Amino acid sequence: MRTLFLAWQHPESRAWYPVGKLTHDGAEYQFVYTKGAQLANAQVGFQPLRTFPSFGDIYESDQLFPLFSNRLLSRSRPDFPDFVSWLNLPETEDDPVIILARSGGRRETDQLEVFPRPERGPEGTYHIHFFARGIRRLPPAAAERVSQVVPGNRLLLLHDFQNPHDHLALALRTDDPEPMFVGYCPRYLVGDAFKILQEAPDSVCVAVERVNLPPAPIQLRLLCNMTARWPDGFVPYSSEKYQPIVSQVEAMPA
Repeated sequence: MRTLFLAWQHPESRAWYPVGKLTHDGAEYQFVYTKGAQLANAQVGFQPLRTFPSFGDIYESDQLFPLFSNRLLSRSRPDFPDFVSWLNLPETEDDPVIILARSGGRRETDQLEVFPRPERGPEGTYHIHFFARGIRRLPPAAAERVSQVVPGNRLLLLHDFQNPHDHLALALRTDDPEPMFVGYCPRYLVGDAFKILQEAPDSVCVAVERVNLPPAPIQLRLLCNMTARWPDGFVPYSSEKYQPIVSQVEAMPA
């Protein structure tokens, strides 16, 4: 069973909420809203999405729902080979869940993003890919320096607790004699990263995997990966906002 979460960001306050959960068992896709959607509704008026009009239903389909499939670049596009190379995936990769998990499925027309739930590796390891955030807000000279980092270089995590938008923000900097700020971890990683850092701090390693130059969009500039020892009893995204609103109810046809 593979799992993607759907997040929504308020366009003005920039408040961020995980609002949905998509699972695929190899044959069927299922979508449910999470309790983060209820929280977003209560705090900032988030409403159900057109494809999934009720917070209280389970939606099932043997095809990927349009909300997600429309976030995939068509294989017929001439820039598709470049796109999958930016994601550091083979050009033959055709699994939409894998592509969405790596790309995030972000679009300029809405405030939605998808991200994967990490699965425990066979040797008890935690591993996840992500693109560094916040690069577009850097001064041009700083953004240019980000393009000069080298794949394989280690990145260090810094708690930016005075960040006005997120007091739990984790910044990324190079592990150099003259350290350089290169962006932030995605918000969906922060809670679990703190848990792993508390339980197994010496096992955490964040590294640069790929640097994409233009014409790659800036949100795909710096591909990173994070590995660590999977702590005993650790469950990714275990807080209340990630839990489904409903667990058993008659499924609604797509």
